[in-house]
Amino acid sequence: MNIVTQTIAWLTNPAHWQGPNGIPVRMVEHIAISGVSLAIALAIALPVGLYIGHTGRMANLAINAANIWRALPSLAVIAIALPITAAIDPQAGFKIYPTIIAMVVLAVPPILVNAYAGLREVDRDTIEAARGQGFSERQLLRKVEVPLALPVIVTGIRSGAVQIIATATLGAIFGFGGLGRFLVDGFAQFSLGGAAEMLGGVVLVSGLVIVTDLLFAAFQRVITPRGMRVERSEAPAAA
Repeated sequence: MNIVTQTIAWLTNPAHWQGPNGIPVRMVEHIAISGVSLAIALAIALPVGLYIGHTGRMANLAINAANIWRALPSLAVIAIALPITAAIDPQAGFKIYPTIIAMVVLAVPPILVNAYAGLREVDRDTIEAARGQGFSERQLLRKVEVPLALPVIVTGIRSGAVQIIATATLGAIFGFGGLGRFLVDGFAQFSLGGAAEMLGGVVLVSGLVIVTDLLFAAFQRVITPRGMRVERSEAPAAA
């Protein structure tokens, strides 16, 4: 039996779809830690991105800091955070918090940069026209800039979400569950069955990434004004 057939057999085995270590439980764990990490990243990056995009203040500092964050390897972030979080909470501080911190660090740059870029791309004449109608700065941001920049902002969130889901597998190395558990447990077996479990885990993570990306793409299309869709579809292809 080759590895592909073995992997299909592993994925379709009813025993792997039930119990505390089954695929549904691991999927829920993976989605939960990814959702928490994305929420934290949004709470950090979105306000900063909107602020620097609206005002233009400290933009270079924030963008450069985000790019430095982007260059940090996730495993290195976990290794740095682990001793600190484990000292604070020996249980969750070893299994959960370092992985969340690594994923937040990974997701902040695309969210922040796209929020900034989206606001800066809003037509200046539109902004000045809104100011001329008596819009306050807060009203301008909420009623004009954010709605027009929303497709670009969602692109950053979409990128961050996809990266988080892929990176959440690292948590299994330190004892967390999630779909990464199948990769770690499969690797530890050093057998064809273990290889099938590893490949099955890869298939599940890839499927979750694809579904997440498609959902964000659909949402992005819904929130994009019809006129902007036409402009994009008529734009000449890059050489």
